[in-house]
Amino acid sequence: MLIRLLIPAAYVCIIFLFPHCSGAPERKLDETAPAYSPEESQQLFRLEPRLKIELVASEPMIEDPVVAHFDGEGRLWVVEMRGFMPDINGKGEKNPVGRISILTDTNADGKMDYAVVWLDSLVLPRAIAIVPQGALIAEERKLWLTKDLDGDLRADEKIVLDSVYADGPSPEHSANGLMWNIDNWYYNARSKIRYRLRDGKWERDSTEFRGQWGITHDDFGHLMYNYNWSQLHGDLVPPNELSANKNHSPTTGIDHGLTLDRRVYPIRSNPAVNRGYVSGTLDKNGRLLEFTAASAPYCYRSHSMGEEYYGNVFVCEPAGNLVKRNVISTDGVILSAVDPKPGTEFLASTDERFRPVYITGGPDGALYVVDMYRGQVQHGSYVTPYLRDQTLKRKLDQPIHKGRIWRIVSKDRKTQRTIKFSELDDQVLISLLSNDDGWVRDQAQKKLVERNNKNNADALYQVLRTGGQLARFHALWTLEGLQLLSSDTLVKLLKEQDPYISSAALRLLEPVIKNDPSLRKEVSKKIIEIANTSKPLMALQMALSAESIERQEAIQLEEIIAKTYDSSALFRDALMSSLQGWEMDVLHQLWRSVKTEHPGTGRVIFFEMLSAAILQTRNPDQLNRLFNLMAEQNSTNWKVAAVISAVSVQGRNTGMRPVKLDQEPALMKSALVKKDSSFRQAMLRLFEWPGHRVDTGNAKVRNQLSPADQQSFITGRQLYLSSCVACHGMDGNGMNRLGPPLRGSDWVLGDQRRLVMILLHGIEGPIMVNEKKYDVPAILPVMPAHSILDDEAIASVITYIRNEWGNNAGAMGRGMVSKTRHLSQGRVMPWTASELNTYIKQTDTSKIK
Repeated sequence: MLIRLLIPAAYVCIIFLFPHCSGAPERKLDETAPAYSPEESQQLFRLEPRLKIELVASEPMIEDPVVAHFDGEGRLWVVEMRGFMPDINGKGEKNPVGRISILTDTNADGKMDYAVVWLDSLVLPRAIAIVPQGALIAEERKLWLTKDLDGDLRADEKIVLDSVYADGPSPEHSANGLMWNIDNWYYNARSKIRYRLRDGKWERDSTEFRGQWGITHDDFGHLMYNYNWSQLHGDLVPPNELSANKNHSPTTGIDHGLTLDRRVYPIRSNPAVNRGYVSGTLDKNGRLLEFTAASAPYCYRSHSMGEEYYGNVFVCEPAGNLVKRNVISTDGVILSAVDPKPGTEFLASTDERFRPVYITGGPDGALYVVDMYRGQVQHGSYVTPYLRDQTLKRKLDQPIHKGRIWRIVSKDRKTQRTIKFSELDDQVLISLLSNDDGWVRDQAQKKLVERNNKNNADALYQVLRTGGQLARFHALWTLEGLQLLSSDTLVKLLKEQDPYISSAALRLLEPVIKNDPSLRKEVSKKIIEIANTSKPLMALQMALSAESIERQEAIQLEEIIAKTYDSSALFRDALMSSLQGWEMDVLHQLWRSVKTEHPGTGRVIFFEMLSAAILQTRNPDQLNRLFNLMAEQNSTNWKVAAVISAVSVQGRNTGMRPVKLDQEPALMKSALVKKDSSFRQAMLRLFEWPGHRVDTGNAKVRNQLSPADQQSFITGRQLYLSSCVACHGMDGNGMNRLGPPLRGSDWVLGDQRRLVMILLHGIEGPIMVNEKKYDVPAILPVMPAHSILDDEAIASVITYIRNEWGNNAGAMGRGMVSKTRHLSQGRVMPWTASELNTYIKQTDTSKIK
């Protein structure tokens, strides 16, 4: 498949599993998988009740399809990766045999009956976006702009739009997606680049890295994507809003795991997965236990299948021959997802060659599934000896060059009428912004922006004033795309009761007020007026936008938002994102205004984050102000302790170049700095002044971590503060009724694999820590899994807790995390302490390849 069949964590031992779907008779693991005709394969599907699946297109009309999108005329554009793994060795993969085909249903019977090749002679094409006069196409490492100049649906012009679109040639690990979002940008998975068509010219911009294969968005533009080992992630903040402060690295907001649920429920055996030989990958019947190739999420925004499906996100699992359904919910500013029917799947097949690799919506409101239909879907670069043997023995390497596209519709409802957007005038397109179908609304907005008719301003403003919520939202972004938004309108929208409208207005005001001092003052005043009464979504955007308003009001705004929301890791990151260059101003304001001696943990963490960012500025003036504040204290209160913690953590980085100060800080002579304290040593390592020089060649760090491990430790501290501190405490001593201690814990200092498995799967029940029993109500009954974190993040957290609070157990490498993931895949329940200890004794990590 186009996603590595490498699974993240899951349990290995046989645990209480939800029953799988009943269906076709169980097949033996060594049985060959015949290539069925489309009609035969159609009979092997199991689909949710009240729905039916219909064939739209198949070979030889299309071959090896990997992506499909409808244009505004109801035609289906299909990306055919016909060069993918011609044989088990991938011989001939670079041959230019790929193509883009356009399919048309000429008699409106629901099945494509006419095909034309838009462009052929392509090497592994993998993404497409339909644009004026043609399409953007991703092929190898380039992004091409292709155009039809004579109206025959064949590309006459092929121009390189971006010669470095992708960072590598592998089809499994190269940029893809080209998904248009409501903010009028085209976004990509496995990429940090986005594109926009503005006044007839293409613009390229950097953005956050997201996902692996496929990307989608919901009604309000939240981006969603996934990784082969984790089925659904998303952004809680708008693109490019959280990473504005180079002195702070956020750990939330982007790449948020919407669900920890990795379980899948195939209805046939699935032995042809990369690590099917690892105990726990498959159940006793040979069926896959968890995602190994999660890909191509799609947010369904139509009503034709039924109201219960609107807003659901569907995820492909080609290795398990199924599609999973997720119901999305919102709690304040947090998105989450849940499988509405655990134990069964939305769509599954007993045909092993059914390989869903992409999902899209159509103009009729149906859900379309792209089926690559082949036996071998793992790219040759990652085929294990086990999978190679399975593939050849069971004849899964042939035949190739097949492929189907399926449509899922309601048995009871009629699909909606297809609209030909090219035939609609602008006024009709504007009316379609109020359509109840998200696909239609998107097409209408996109078409209006592409036509670039500035005379539509009045009609769009009318929708913005009087339309429904979604119509207004689309009208707002259509006006943005046409560059017709007035600052007066945006300022008025700041007081909107709908937080999606008001927060979008503030976001759109950011670039305007940065260059307009008078308007900036007006907006700053209005923001303060509404700050205390704003809903969470607007408060979050205020935190993200604070850098754009006047500094005095911005500092006041930070204080207001911090007072209410500093217990939220997301809000802390959002606040930090707006502080570059004036972190010390905010810390000083909070230092003077916060009088309590026992603040919440969130306030202490925020102080530490501010202090760490001040250290990152390397600005002597800010640093001296910080040290002077500390020196004024007669004892180590929580504010001073937060700064000491930040300095001590940063002081571990021996690769950090010392900051030169004009004179020795008065702090060094205060009672706060003990001669042998780690804080003193960190100060001596991080700063130089007359009479003191740092010997960088012989810098000593207590735990002797390498420079790379020291950076991992620092990253781990930030992740710990985001995810772990509420239960285990700032000092690692644990929290009553929440979590046991980590300081000096034999669980922390012992076998590294145990820690990895606890983070991947969680642990429940009583646990003995240093011969003391911890159980409810002294601690929570279950520590949840953190499997949505990638290998590097988990390694960083473990490196931190093994080397903080007096612990001295060395670093954790991401390779150990990766091996342990694969070793324990298939696990679907938290460990018990005794079970995990027994498993560790019986397992040899070195066997995993």
